[in-house]
Amino acid sequence: MLAPGEQARICAARRRSGWGPRLIAGETGHSHATVSRTLRRAGLSRRPRAAREQARRYEWPCPGDLLHIDSKRFGRFSRPGHAVTGRRDRTGADKRQRLGWEFVHSIVDDHSRLAYSELHRDERARTVVEFVERALAFFHDHGIEPKRLISDNAWTYTRNRALAQLLSRRGIRHLLIPPHRPQVNGKVERYQQTLKREWALGQTYRSSEHRAAALSHWLNHYNTRRPHSALDGRSPISRVHNLPRQDI
Repeated sequence: MLAPGEQARICAARRRSGWGPRLIAGETGHSHATVSRTLRRAGLSRRPRAAREQARRYEWPCPGDLLHIDSKRFGRFSRPGHAVTGRRDRTGADKRQRLGWEFVHSIVDDHSRLAYSELHRDERARTVVEFVERALAFFHDHGIEPKRLISDNAWTYTRNRALAQLLSRRGIRHLLIPPHRPQVNGKVERYQQTLKREWALGQTYRSSEHRAAALSHWLNHYNTRRPHSALDGRSPISRVHNLPRQDI
């Protein structure tokens, strides 16, 4: 067996550099296999994972206290792709079509999880402003008067003068998430995962136009019938209809 001093030297090299067995073998003069066995006995075969920040969950007490906004990109297609068929048999003509992208813009109410989404071909400032206007009308029709809107730091939100004017007229405060902290906007991020799994990939559509036609139907199902785990199995609309702080 390797002398204790040499074992300690190998372990010290591992802790200091984070190198793998091959590099440590070159530094210490021992074989790759010897270094691997030494690290394994010392419990240093793998570097410990960095501690994950504990999730800090929050929920505003009333509908409209906070709205989350974001968009998600989806590829356009003329026939079903491998994500739903499992086949990778695209022809050269298929690849040369370059049908481009489309974007689902979404706003989710923090308290009720009531969602509003639209499909557009871009994320331009004008598109965002017109989408927000219709979304605010949607929430107003459900008796929700928004007080705050939170977004990421994309220019279409932060450098959008027309959006700032719209929110100011409506008395809505615009909040921004800290850089590199998408979890702060987690309600809409989680919604978009559900949107992708259940709407975009939940059925085999003949084309992206057929997928687009299904969005409003899926959204109505999400808001009015789909059980939501964060709402004890109820749908978002159930929290809109209840009085504030009386969700029973």
